Amino acid sequence: MLIRKPADLRYSDVTPRQLYVNRRRFLAAGSAALGAWTLPTPAKAAGVKIANVVKSNYKVDEKMNSYEDATTYNNYYEFGTDKAEPARNANTLKPSPWQIVVGGLVNKPKTFDLDAIMKLAPLEERVYRHRCVEAWSIVVPWIGYSLANLLKQVDPKSNAKYVAFETLFDRKQMPLWGRAGIELPYVEGLRLDEAMHPLTLLSVGLYGEMLPNQNGAPVRLVVPWKYGFKGIKSIVKITLTDELPPTTWHATNAREYGFYSNVNPTVDHPRWSQGTERRLGELFKRKTLMFNGYTDQVASLYTGLDLKKFY
Repeated sequence: MLIRKPADLRYSDVTPRQLYVNRRRFLAAGSAALGAWTLPTPAKAAGVKIANVVKSNYKVDEKMNSYEDATTYNNYYEFGTDKAEPARNANTLKPSPWQIVVGGLVNKPKTFDLDAIMKLAPLEERVYRHRCVEAWSIVVPWIGYSLANLLKQVDPKSNAKYVAFETLFDRKQMPLWGRAGIELPYVEGLRLDEAMHPLTLLSVGLYGEMLPNQNGAPVRLVVPWKYGFKGIKSIVKITLTDELPPTTWHATNAREYGFYSNVNPTVDHPRWSQGTERRLGELFKRKTLMFNGYTDQVASLYTGLDLKKFY
């Protein structure tokens, strides 16, 4: 069977949300009538609510997508390459107990368990817009705090320039790993100043609940001015370094996936335009915003940088 990666897909190959929803309704109706078909149950964190979450000033004045949108249309290749597969297959992930090892060019290397991560800083709900390189977008209420809170705990050394991230890779928990079509474990990276920016979120939940497995339980990164694949899921390792760290999609296809991956509508994907996007649940396309609409907050990070060369 041929597994097609996003690098092989055209936007027209991506199933429109309306067709996807109608298909589910059709199958549900058939299930009720025949008693033979069953729809997959999303692999969520048992609806575990998170207490003491405060509303943040980091939000967008836009309609949020539904919980179903955010938890049944996902990229998590270790659990399947189709957008609907992670919700069906990620139930094998065990998000507890959990540890994140933080080291490299730091003065105070530490290992954080999940309890420590949850208590490291006040948890906020932040409503961010997101733009995926496949030309769709979504608005999600995340729960977490700025990654800078964690990085300050380990005291980065003066020569640290980048932050490298690594996701969990466990063949037993991820039995579909061989179909991923990418080298595992999944890795990502940011410049240190990007990682320390207050918008860069270390997330433990969404919609008032702990992260479902398919969304990167129990801890993931959210960087709203960059394309979605920069938001690495199920983090187990963070390393500060003075060298540009490898990133999975750049290693897979450097021509199409740059290290920076800032949302830039003037830089087309080699096989489609990035000038427009389709919000999940909407019929019509909208214009893509520079830095995904976060220009006022982050443009200063790239003063003097050629954003077409360093895409």
